Amino acid sequence: MTGKKTFAHRHILAMDDLSSEDIFLVLDTADSLKEISTRAIKKVPTLRGRTVINLFFEPSTRTRMSFEVAAKRLSADTFNFSVSTSSTSKGETLLDTVRTLVAMHPDAIVVRHKSSGAAAFLASRLDQEPGPRVAVVNGGDGVHEHPTQALLDLMTIREAKGTISGLKVAIIGDIAHSRVARSNIIGLSRMGAEVRVCGPLTLMPPAVEDLGARLFISPFEAVAGVDVVMTLRVQRERLHVSMVPSLREYAATFGVTAALLAHADPEVVVMHPGPLNRGVEIDPGIADSPFSLILDQVENGVAVRMALLFMLLGGKDND
Repeated sequence: MTGKKTFAHRHILAMDDLSSEDIFLVLDTADSLKEISTRAIKKVPTLRGRTVINLFFEPSTRTRMSFEVAAKRLSADTFNFSVSTSSTSKGETLLDTVRTLVAMHPDAIVVRHKSSGAAAFLASRLDQEPGPRVAVVNGGDGVHEHPTQALLDLMTIREAKGTISGLKVAIIGDIAHSRVARSNIIGLSRMGAEVRVCGPLTLMPPAVEDLGARLFISPFEAVAGVDVVMTLRVQRERLHVSMVPSLREYAATFGVTAALLAHADPEVVVMHPGPLNRGVEIDPGIADSPFSLILDQVENGVAVRMALLFMLLGGKDND
């Protein structure tokens, strides 16, 4: 198994921390673990006795559930932290909440938080304190990064295209508020892909090209000849003011439709990290088409998160 190679990281906090060799190792490990999910009995004893806590301060379906499924398929014990019924609703700080959980001796904590840098802050503080060592995994922090999403996207692209290097990938949508976009730009560029970004200028972060992407104003020019189109939803929960005239106008200009994809490579594939706003960022017919990889992304999310837990918690190949 590829887990025999060295993975030097104690935490997973950002794609910017991972070299191309690290990414290859994660993807290869995920490939080797993926078939466990297709067995009649979908469980191996690899992480028996380990404990993983999902600490989510923002809503999540795919990320939280796939981490829970991934941990259970490796026989780890999992616990989902409910913010609404916890002491955080009484004013307890994030650090004090995590210290309380660490005192219960978990092996890994998966954190999603609305504040950028929350996972890195916790990892840094916990590393300085005495006591058991806990792996911190960033399940999405504000508008900063979502590294495990980028890794599963890279796995999905490599499965569909056989490679990542040399591909042209267009990311369309709310780039400014998307931690998925930032992590994917970094990861795709590091793996040798050409990354293009397109969306309303009001939803485009400053200096986006410094991350390694090419900025396009026209979506038709952005997708010209590309191999992969990744569309993102407008994150209305993060908008302080109206940054687009209306969702109808946004859909008419930046929605992924058959007419737009006609400008891409004939074998183009379409991706979306979810949740989908059908008829806004993507046409329902495209979302459900044979060249849509949206459900493949969900399936690969379990495999990638299995790989990361295996590599972080020192799992052995017992299956």
